Amino acid sequence: MKLQLYVLKTVATRILSAALILMSVLQILDLLDVTSDILDRGLGMAGVGYYAALRLPRLFEQVAPIAVLAGGLFAFSQLARESAIVAMRASGISGYRIVGMAIPAVVAVMLLDALCGQVLAPRADPALADWWRNTTPVAERKEPAPRTFRAGADLVIGADASADGRTITGVTIFRRDGKGILVEKVEAPTARFDGKAWTLEQPKTTRFAGDLAQTSTAASTSWPTALRPQDVQGLFGDDAMPTAASARRALENGGSDRPESFYATHFQAAFASPFVSLVMLLRPLGSTRRPEPADAPPGKHAASAADGE
Repeated sequence: MKLQLYVLKTVATRILSAALILMSVLQILDLLDVTSDILDRGLGMAGVGYYAALRLPRLFEQVAPIAVLAGGLFAFSQLARESAIVAMRASGISGYRIVGMAIPAVVAVMLLDALCGQVLAPRADPALADWWRNTTPVAERKEPAPRTFRAGADLVIGADASADGRTITGVTIFRRDGKGILVEKVEAPTARFDGKAWTLEQPKTTRFAGDLAQTSTAASTSWPTALRPQDVQGLFGDDAMPTAASARRALENGGSDRPESFYATHFQAAFASPFVSLVMLLRPLGSTRRPEPADAPPGKHAASAADGE
């Protein structure tokens, strides 16, 4: 037990150090581009710190696999220099078992990577985008471009959306029949999500029947759709990557603006990407093999390598 804790502690501390160094480098490079803009807006160092904090989840996503690789290499190299690897191999512990002692540290990285990618980053990204847009000087602000997307069978155009994704302004909904022919157009200045369903405020509905068009208005009407605020945040965000939940909803007729294959790929990647860190831990496995004399015959090298595995 003490041996396992020693190996685990050595690997965990090296992975943590590598992650902190890599994140610091990426954070500095990122801040070099935006610090002057933040200070020009009068936000001071508090604004710089706020920006840096909201960027942390995405930065950890980027460095997690490399941190495991670098930390594992440094840790097992240190153990090899201290002859700890030789001692463990001499006592009958295989190289795979030595690497297995470090698995809990990698599992922790995998869980934190999944937490950042599926929970923290999807919440931090819209908050950062909204904060950046609201602090932009009035003279430099640009009207957001309308977004076009699918919500089930509906084709939707939205002018803008709130940061929490619960409000869409300038909504136009096109509905088609089974043959793809336009049968209804709904225009509403605002669509709001009350926690259970969407409501269109002051909608203007135009129904098409051949060459005829009938228009009607109402104070409000419900909008039956599987669209959720998280989907709206992704659809109106800048280069926002879908989470596993939003990709699944898009595949189940939720909000989508890209081909089905795009969401299927990201749904699978959401579960596969954390395991990259586990694969990276296997790279330092060569450091745990028993060293061979320089004058040993070639066949002996191969046999020893097979025995070690």
